[in-house]
Amino acid sequence: MNRPILILVVVAVLLVGGVIGFAARGIRTPDSAMPFTAIQAGQVVISPEVGGKTATLQVSTTIDAVCAVAYGETPDLGALATDQDMSAGPHDRHAAVMRGLKPDTTYFYRLQGVGVDGRLYQSPLLTFKTAAASTQSSSQNIAAGARVVEVSSEFSQSFAGRNAVDGDGGTEWSSRGDGDRAYITIDLGRPRNITGVAFITRAMSDGTAITRSFTVTVDGKDTYGPFPASPQGEPAQVSFTGQVLRFSVAESTGGNTGAVEVEVYSND
Repeated sequence: MNRPILILVVVAVLLVGGVIGFAARGIRTPDSAMPFTAIQAGQVVISPEVGGKTATLQVSTTIDAVCAVAYGETPDLGALATDQDMSAGPHDRHAAVMRGLKPDTTYFYRLQGVGVDGRLYQSPLLTFKTAAASTQSSSQNIAAGARVVEVSSEFSQSFAGRNAVDGDGGTEWSSRGDGDRAYITIDLGRPRNITGVAFITRAMSDGTAITRSFTVTVDGKDTYGPFPASPQGEPAQVSFTGQVLRFSVAESTGGNTGAVEVEVYSND
């Protein structure tokens, strides 16, 4: 087992389980956990995705740590989200995507982390509320399952272009440092009447890889936009017919830009 995977396994056991017998190795058990506020820098920010199925938790720490958030509809929690950074090692800016959520629902969560000082840090049980159902509820996201024709680049197989059209908020496509030159082209299978498009940007904890705006080129001809991109994926309303769509980053913070999902809405 390599080191990044080992780190995540240890963290998952520590953060979800009860009293764990790691004391002999210098890692404190949950019963002796320190308050998370002891290493917390600034506020915890939870950004619910438009449509209510995903929410991203962001927090910074004063020391490097491996963090995760346990969440669920009851105080028993039951689900776990870990950092979405490209490194599984400890760092001080954290982002975890909570997926499989229900719209307009209150969730319980507990933020926890293992610091480089060997201590376990834990927040009290807290709550957040997901967003309402999408305004595109009368339409369907036809990009989910579409064929990826081309991408500007892929950071690795774990960050392949297909991740941007798999309907899973826990995976993402990342370019290899393309910045504003990043793009992904998808084929919808047949011409469709398009009513909305969205680019749910990926982001690195150091502030890079954030797409600010994007354009859509239809069947290699007309280009629409730029439209605002966001972690929440608010769809931009459009009206055109097309089959092959190229989503291009128009403005970004540079680095390994890419998308958690690209979405295309249609009512046909």
